Amino acid sequence: MRISIYILVFSLVVVSCGALVSKNTNLATQTPIATTVDLVHIDEDRVPVTINPGRFMKDTITYRLPKVVQGTYAVSNFGLYVDDLKALDYNGAVLPVTKIDTNTWSIANATQLDKIVYNVNDTFDIENLGLETPFSPSGTNIEPQNFVLNLHGFIGYFESLKKNQYTVAVTAPVSMKKTSALHAVSSEPSSDGQTVVDHYAANRYFEITDNPLMYGNLDIEEFLVGDIKIVLSVYSPNKVHTAAKIKETVFKMMKAQKTYLGDINSTPRYDIYLYLGGSDETAPTGFGALEHHTSTVVVLPEQMQDEALASAMIDVVSHEFFHIVTPLSVHSEDVHYFDYNAPTFSKHLWMYEGVTEYFATIFQINQGLVEEEAFLTKVMGKIEASRSRGFDDSMSFTVMSENVLKKPYAPNYYNVYEKGALIGMCIDIIMREESKGTRGILSLMKELSLKYGKHKPFEDDTLIEEITAMTYPAVGAFLKKHVEGTTPINYQEFFEKVGVATGEDRIETNYVQNGGTLIFAGNQEKGTLYFNDEVLNNSFWATQGVLPNDELVSVNGTVLTLANANQVLGATFQWKEGDDLTIVLNRAGTEVVVKTKVTKSYTKGQRLKMITSPTPDQLATRTAWLKG
Repeated sequence: MRISIYILVFSLVVVSCGALVSKNTNLATQTPIATTVDLVHIDEDRVPVTINPGRFMKDTITYRLPKVVQGTYAVSNFGLYVDDLKALDYNGAVLPVTKIDTNTWSIANATQLDKIVYNVNDTFDIENLGLETPFSPSGTNIEPQNFVLNLHGFIGYFESLKKNQYTVAVTAPVSMKKTSALHAVSSEPSSDGQTVVDHYAANRYFEITDNPLMYGNLDIEEFLVGDIKIVLSVYSPNKVHTAAKIKETVFKMMKAQKTYLGDINSTPRYDIYLYLGGSDETAPTGFGALEHHTSTVVVLPEQMQDEALASAMIDVVSHEFFHIVTPLSVHSEDVHYFDYNAPTFSKHLWMYEGVTEYFATIFQINQGLVEEEAFLTKVMGKIEASRSRGFDDSMSFTVMSENVLKKPYAPNYYNVYEKGALIGMCIDIIMREESKGTRGILSLMKELSLKYGKHKPFEDDTLIEEITAMTYPAVGAFLKKHVEGTTPINYQEFFEKVGVATGEDRIETNYVQNGGTLIFAGNQEKGTLYFNDEVLNNSFWATQGVLPNDELVSVNGTVLTLANANQVLGATFQWKEGDDLTIVLNRAGTEVVVKTKVTKSYTKGQRLKMITSPTPDQLATRTAWLKG
């Protein structure tokens, strides 16, 4: 999963009429669990779903929707969005159903069960209500022009049958375009030509959760990157952006990624689902992406300018694609045998998310997509963010990772994209130095991928010892001290190895942060947003005379609340020099109106610079680090 800065990612299934082999004794017949999702007969913005599991031999069975889904490190509770769940027998009579908890239903007289029926609400619509909702790219959308079908939000599982095969039948208007990472079997148009039933198949429940679908008024581009077929599906409600416009960015990015990865095995097809949220109150607000084995779902704001959208796609989608290395190819037993209702978590988020984010950063300079200055600015930004967003720099990363749903660890999760990436950088530099430039963290991940792969998990408690044995004592010492341990990292120690110096400078920033430090804070009681003391160090706002504790009332006529703060502040990233701005402030009860034009904003901060006269060893290690 990759969270954007604008908020505070098989074998062929053959289905026939004959019986399928199964050793499960809960079923009297060995047919796939047949599911239907009806996108035509929408009831009060709810999608009807039917689950037909075949005959049970047990009197009582349990049906669940996921509490947590893979790739996310937060509670989603998809059972919250299920209404009117009924269990029907073969005569159509209702069987007794008891709701055990938010996501679990117990069905009595299960030997008589024919099917389960219910309606599903979407999650996008309620994100602005201040409720805890699933991270948008893992969520669902139901609207006439678009359906985001993360199937874990629609289809559940029987506790003892997660390894059983599934079929999925989606009924949709024939005029709708669709794309699917799930294995497509066939399509059957209705006799009147108005609707179509698309049939899909999955080997087990994991493939239901791992293969999203998108239906609606989509703009789709298909193209090859080497031997990988890329399917880019874009939904832009106001037609602001097109797949054709975004295609070149994605092509260039993924070509560079494939070159960077080299001989790491890749998928023959990769789907990118891009949902661009509008400015209405039902638009999603959790911008970023969620990875899957062969696809990613991306949610970003539609109001982004072309250049900003291209930059976001490179940062966000490249991160998700690099997940084909870890955890999709290299992962622990916690990931491999994931429990959707009572998950346990691996200690190694530093690798799953941190190293992945590092790859998404280093490949850009390695492949010439960015210059040295831009790369070093991003690295410095991660250092500042890891120290200034309230993260505990002395918290053990492995302990945090293993307890990521609990306090005080949960608030430190986002640091996996900041300090986690820096951990990957330090290991890379150590390996480059120790090997005289011949090995780095990418080669380590390749070795781990060859040893394990997507079908064989590693043992969580022994991974660091294993990595140490595969690499160098210095790598093991670093992991013990700074990842398992609680000692903050002295990054200058590692920059010294590659001839990079740190100095204070006037640096360009944005209109929301000074480097990695937010200049806003929220007043939950009043539902307002106000400037904190950092505003004095932001040249744009300071020049306009904005003071600490000034409440931001409106921006160009849009009244600001905590509910729409993500959208309004996210729009500041699209401001261009010379744009007209009208800002209304509340200063201790007095209205202050600021009319101005957008100018670049600067703050004081640390800047990384390449030493112009490095030693031969520094230069060799630097070259291997950036271009090896």
